[in-house]
Amino acid sequence: MAELFSLSGLSTLLVLVLLQAVLGFDNLLYISIESKRVGEEGGKASMVRRWGIGLAVLFRIVLLIVIVSLFSLLAEPLFSVPLPGIFEAEFNLQSLVTLFGGGFIIYTAVKEINHLLAVDHIEHTEGNKKKSVFQAITMIVTMNVVFSFDSILSAMAIANTRNEAGEVEYQVWIMAVAIILSGVAMILLADRVAEFLKKNRMYEVLGLFILFIVGTLLVSEGGHLAHMEVFGYEIHAIQKSTFYLVIFVLVVTDVISTKYQKRLWAQRAAEISSQGSELASAEAAEAHMSGKH
Repeated sequence: MAELFSLSGLSTLLVLVLLQAVLGFDNLLYISIESKRVGEEGGKASMVRRWGIGLAVLFRIVLLIVIVSLFSLLAEPLFSVPLPGIFEAEFNLQSLVTLFGGGFIIYTAVKEINHLLAVDHIEHTEGNKKKSVFQAITMIVTMNVVFSFDSILSAMAIANTRNEAGEVEYQVWIMAVAIILSGVAMILLADRVAEFLKKNRMYEVLGLFILFIVGTLLVSEGGHLAHMEVFGYEIHAIQKSTFYLVIFVLVVTDVISTKYQKRLWAQRAAEISSQGSELASAEAAEAHMSGKH
């Protein structure tokens, strides 16, 4: 615990908090989208977000301790699929969790996008297929565990020291404090993110596409961990820098597109209003001429 209050410990903590903030964005986005399925009556959605994040932080700390204690076992091969030239892979626990988690996120994003396209009245989409509070919290905690693998392993690469024997020792206390601080920040921001998506429905689709890309990132990472080859082509993990560049371009494109659409709508509304005024003037003039006769 004393290492936390040292200069190196505090600097490591700061880096870890920033890391958790960057890696936690997609998690916060998923929480905001999932929590709306319970409805807003009685503040249930807000309660789901708080409880979901709180329990997720607790499970993340437990997962941190388990991963640090059993780190070598995560990389132990469980089974392999030898189909030369068609499909080859050697799966371990980490690759399986990452693959299934990424696949589920892709499924969720595609399902929600199809749902938005299928409904007749966008303003009533929240009322369809509601989930119970327990179901929503369970999904949030489960997906947080999936997201945790990436952030915890990244944190372990930063928060470690070597003892006199040259063995690596992980600074569990520092990583745990960083997880708690990031969890508090997520609780404070979750309602604001959900409210923003509610008021700006056009960005909800953007959020779902970001989730789709996150799922693709996890699937590629899981395939890389499993040394997967499909028809002779090796699966490589998408680099984090590439991922953030794609997200940046996607956001900028969507913002510009939304502003352009608003200008077109305003111009169209002005044209309709102008045409209506001209028509009213013509009708008034015609009525005036008819009165004279």
